[in-house]
Amino acid sequence: MKAVFSKILLLTTVVLMSVLALFAQPETKDAPGNVFVGESAKYEARFSKLISFSVAELTITASLAPNGSDLIINGDAVSKGTLIKIARFSFLQQYVSTVDLKDFRILKTTKHDVQKERVRDSEAIFDYGQKRVTYVETDPKDATRPPRRIASDIDETMQDISSAIFAMRLLPLVVGKRYELPVSDSGVVYKIPLAVTGRELIKTAIGKVWCVRVEPEVFGPGRLIEQKGKLVIWVTDDDRRIPVKARIDASIGKVEIKIKEYKKTP
Repeated sequence: MKAVFSKILLLTTVVLMSVLALFAQPETKDAPGNVFVGESAKYEARFSKLISFSVAELTITASLAPNGSDLIINGDAVSKGTLIKIARFSFLQQYVSTVDLKDFRILKTTKHDVQKERVRDSEAIFDYGQKRVTYVETDPKDATRPPRRIASDIDETMQDISSAIFAMRLLPLVVGKRYELPVSDSGVVYKIPLAVTGRELIKTAIGKVWCVRVEPEVFGPGRLIEQKGKLVIWVTDDDRRIPVKARIDASIGKVEIKIKEYKKTP
């Protein structure tokens, strides 16, 4: 059960963390991933089973890399006191994605994952010349522990979970249509189908907005999470494509994610 909960927490983190990227606006037609930087946002995740309680807070920033051609998406997710008191479970997850803006594909993913006493650092490098992703995970608390290594073949354009949601913004997202994105997580490659299943008026912290409902198929045999479950993301039905809400339903309970604060600095 803890393993499943951990995977869902990771998915919650990267879904939340990826939201900020969707606020970005394309700068040129030649490089649709170019953005005006300076966005920051805060989100809250609530878990419910028999009762509902807040489990995490997330702070997100997006900036251009020093080379001026890559986008850096940073996110920090920290467990809240209620989760620690009720479930006796704490976590810190820091996730950094480096995205090539011109071709809009992931270049590198780094994670720092702390779950109670367990700590893991990892890095995934995407080599499009060799069409290979190499993932290395280490235990910083145990220098004698051998690194965990995974390598997989990749397509010419690949995403991690964070950049995949950014890539989703560039799709037409027509109600009734289905799409597919190639995604790599922890060195393993998945083809994630996306179904646009409806249009709804949603009340949010940034106002009452019409949204399209997108359902990425990440649960099930051979998928990102090999358990029964469902992920739904609501994004504004306008040119901005702002994700305003997400929900994860799983056997252990439900996680609901909502935007709480958004600002942009010059």
